[in-house]
Amino acid sequence: MITAKLIANHLQFKLPAGTSRGVLKTKPTWYLHLTHQLTGNVGIGECSIIPKLSSDDKPELESELEKLVERINLNDVPVLDEYNEWPAIKFALETALEDLAYSDNFSPFPGDFYQGKKSIPINGLVWMGDENFMQSQIQQKIDDGFDCIKMKIGAIDFDTELRILKSIRKNFSPEQIELRVDANGAFSTEEAMSKLEKLAKFQIHSIEQPIRPDQWKDMALLTANSPIPIALDEELIGLTDLGYQIQMLNFIQPQYIILKPSLLGGIQASEQWVSITKNNNIGWWATSALESNIGLNAIAQWVSNKKTKMPQGLGTGKLFTNNIDSPLTIRNGKLTYDTKKKWVEITVG
Repeated sequence: MITAKLIANHLQFKLPAGTSRGVLKTKPTWYLHLTHQLTGNVGIGECSIIPKLSSDDKPELESELEKLVERINLNDVPVLDEYNEWPAIKFALETALEDLAYSDNFSPFPGDFYQGKKSIPINGLVWMGDENFMQSQIQQKIDDGFDCIKMKIGAIDFDTELRILKSIRKNFSPEQIELRVDANGAFSTEEAMSKLEKLAKFQIHSIEQPIRPDQWKDMALLTANSPIPIALDEELIGLTDLGYQIQMLNFIQPQYIILKPSLLGGIQASEQWVSITKNNNIGWWATSALESNIGLNAIAQWVSNKKTKMPQGLGTGKLFTNNIDSPLTIRNGKLTYDTKKKWVEITVG
């Protein structure tokens, strides 16, 4: 017998998080808290959405979560595929059940990372803002030991963004600092190639989603001719059918894809994407969809077990004023699990 409760913990950003889609100040978040009445095991999964991006950013999301809790308490634990239309709920249910299977708390995918034996290289994330703000973030990331920096672009003057990138390259070679940029679909199809050519002067590792999704022909032209490798991000959201996923990747042929389990429908759904990349010579890395440390921990444990060496986008744990204190720690540009630290108890309402 499993009992369930729902805990709301809407996240508050320490500083406004600027993207080309707008500025985020808060982020809706709920925890699915499960308890196995026989073993006493506890499992916690996070349902966290990004407004205007998550496909389950709908008014009825919370009521759908409450219905899920009612079902579980009536001894009716649903199968994951029942929530294909609710990827964030699916991620929460999947990771909560995985966590529930182990006697250790907060261990949905235990391995060397959870045991504190392995660190995960991550990129330092630089949010959009005025030039001074972005420059200060970059300097802080470098001071903190990051050798991979990801910069959000597309919301301020493009020449200013180029000037910022130029200042980095003036002081740091590609061997010293890997530069990634994320446009969040901000470029028009007409201007995209011209902007990619200007960005290429600074030896950019990759650009995420230069144009908005669902423009397969235009994106395919870009990936075939771009001087910078292209990583698909928003393009993956909402594509759950395996055949359609294969069709999209075969048509666009990107160099990389970005996996955000909360947006894609969980870990099994992300594994499906990984399986496709193996046959298409496509690289991948995982990125937090701005979850709290609960969701971030689940993604980090999964990624660590995949044994990938690429820097991951998992450095978002310090963004919020009301995050859950945890053993997750960033040291010298790497995410580690400090086994000497403890999780703060999550209060069940």
